Amino acid sequence: MSDKFLEMETFVRVVEAGSVSAAAEQLVIAKSAVSKRLSDLEARLGVQLLARTTRSLSLTDSGRLFLEHVKEILSAVDIAESTATGARTLVQGKLRIASPLTFGLMHLTPAIREFIKQYPSVTVDIDFSDSQVDLVHGGYDLALRIADLGDSRLAARPLTKIRHAITASPDYFKYRAPPKTPRDLLDLDCLRYSGAKDSRWVYTDPAGKKGAVDPTPLITSNNGAFLRDLAIAGNGIVNQPIFISYQAIRSGELIVLLKDYTWREFTAYVVYPSTQYLPLRVRTFIDFLAEYFDRDNPYWELETSAVDDF
Repeated sequence: MSDKFLEMETFVRVVEAGSVSAAAEQLVIAKSAVSKRLSDLEARLGVQLLARTTRSLSLTDSGRLFLEHVKEILSAVDIAESTATGARTLVQGKLRIASPLTFGLMHLTPAIREFIKQYPSVTVDIDFSDSQVDLVHGGYDLALRIADLGDSRLAARPLTKIRHAITASPDYFKYRAPPKTPRDLLDLDCLRYSGAKDSRWVYTDPAGKKGAVDPTPLITSNNGAFLRDLAIAGNGIVNQPIFISYQAIRSGELIVLLKDYTWREFTAYVVYPSTQYLPLRVRTFIDFLAEYFDRDNPYWELETSAVDDF
């Protein structure tokens, strides 16, 4: 790659990372090398692109205009090369991904295995955490999020529906009656996910009327798989995404309660920095995920659709 393109890519990375040191860490090169590329770029153009202080940097008017055109140039070069030589040979480099823990382990892991079979020149660095990370300053290429999106700096592509179900072990109801209405849940032992912004269990009844109950938790946790296993052991009822409990539902270890009611629903998104320039490996992986996950009928729901009612 020519010095011009290295300088332009470095300039874009510094702007998106927010500092020279952060860009150097993401590029795995010395901070002095990043600074030299920026200085050489500004010297060649004869303009100042970035206003630097000891604590921050900001785009000048020239830098803002240059950034817009540079992103278009880099994107055009990427597309042109992939068209000329075949995309598969150019899908390479490291993907830095952030993902919710349980969804990532259960469902993103097999997707990544399939992706790297198709594109063996790609390496993956993945951060599993239910906390939302800062993609730009953290140097991530993309993240999976199951939430209401509110970060305007990020672009998003919907992947699949995330529907909830209330489940419990059949043994839990050996000596108690199963619930017939949501209010009956208030008399049962509740296993609650502590990471939810709203503790209520929101529902729509068979007639389309909305409501909510707020059971007192017996046990709370920030991990859905832990709560699922407690439910399987007969410790109480849990309201959680079906992608966590579907295997236990299919095997009969868990039963679905109040199946005529619809519980809270989210969408799983892949989010990425809002920029016109995305490396080919990132664009290819986003497209792959959009095909891998069914938008409206995820495979974990299809695998439980034939399970008999309790």
